Amino acid sequence: MRRPLFASILAVAASATLIAGCGSPDHNSPAGPKTIKLWTHAAGNADELATVLQIIKDFNASQKEYQIVHEAFPQGAYNDAVTGAAMAGKLPCLLDADGPVVPNWAWAKYLAPLNLPPSTTDKFLPSTVGTYKDTIYAIGHFDAAVGIYGRKSVLKKHGIRIPAIDSPWTLREFDAALVELKSEGKFDYALDLGTGGGGEWWTYAFSPMLQSFGADLIDRSSMTTAEGALNSPAAVTWGEWWQSLFQRKLADPHEATDRVAFLNGKAALAWNGNWGAPDAIEKYGDDLVFLPPPDLGTGPKIGGASWQWAITSSCKEQDGARKYVEFSLNPKYIARFSDKVGLIPATEEAAALTDKYKQGGQLRVFADYSRKFAVVRPPTPAYPVISSVFEKAAQDIMNGTAVKARLDAAVDEIDANLASNGNYGF
Repeated sequence: MRRPLFASILAVAASATLIAGCGSPDHNSPAGPKTIKLWTHAAGNADELATVLQIIKDFNASQKEYQIVHEAFPQGAYNDAVTGAAMAGKLPCLLDADGPVVPNWAWAKYLAPLNLPPSTTDKFLPSTVGTYKDTIYAIGHFDAAVGIYGRKSVLKKHGIRIPAIDSPWTLREFDAALVELKSEGKFDYALDLGTGGGGEWWTYAFSPMLQSFGADLIDRSSMTTAEGALNSPAAVTWGEWWQSLFQRKLADPHEATDRVAFLNGKAALAWNGNWGAPDAIEKYGDDLVFLPPPDLGTGPKIGGASWQWAITSSCKEQDGARKYVEFSLNPKYIARFSDKVGLIPATEEAAALTDKYKQGGQLRVFADYSRKFAVVRPPTPAYPVISSVFEKAAQDIMNGTAVKARLDAAVDEIDANLASNGNYGF
């Protein structure tokens, strides 16, 4: 099973190899249906692409006014392809977007407001609805959620309480559990964090810990500064604790990004997402537990938002594109995405159609974590910069840099970007 599809949210040079889609050329004939182009990043994921193609096939067969045709891109080239097409005035009508970049693309006027009725959008996990300045621009079929992987036998042996969703570990309990698990000497590290790589995993996985301490990446009340949020006393406390995890050798700063230390028995716990569950279940069976994120001060927090569908502002057939989006939101398609891709269905009605995420399902707890604890990454066009700055700051702090000074520097960098872009409309 693949990991969650977080697109590269910084401009990365990549060659965009198009995979030509089904259907006719981009022209409309008075005698035939109107052609609507759709782009997707899913060229590298056969199961996800097959689901998209099934929806297209079903939509095209359901009516005669519109004909959807598609082009599928490799994920690594997708964002650059969209940006290049926007600059050339050649965007398709429909495209998918990684949730955190939706505000940036909306601000850049790539996207049109989705204009779906609240009776539709209110049914979806909040993290699957992409907004900019309180306007909805995108909606997704699925999301991912992170929790703590553990083993009942190990926790019981060490006298560590197994937390529940309504009674998660406190900071004191979590830290004490890590110390206890490390002290035995059986495990190289208490907690497998996947810190060996870079990219969006850092902000998706670790900024919720910052937020659980009571800090944030930006002041969300204004979206115009990171001052007092990313360098607040709570942020400094987070940074000192974060740094101590590595200084005390409770976590490995060079851990593999796929969290294999837990599977290999080298780490007692893992901070991992639902996409890793099948391998862990195969390894540990009924001994495996998926624990809630800890409450580090202001409640448990995890990241939210995955791929979502949007309509472009240049689309001449927005009504048809919107009809396609609405058609695709049928619970049976949302459930099919979940079954094929393994991620959390965006609605409760769809979850009930799946084996893993229905009530009592093996992975149901991740759907509950997503609904109860997910925090959408700041819905500002500045997010790509914020994410990059946070990643570098968290890595520097991990490696021993003075916490307060490093967070102040991160704030200065973010605020400079905000100022140079007129606060992106806020």
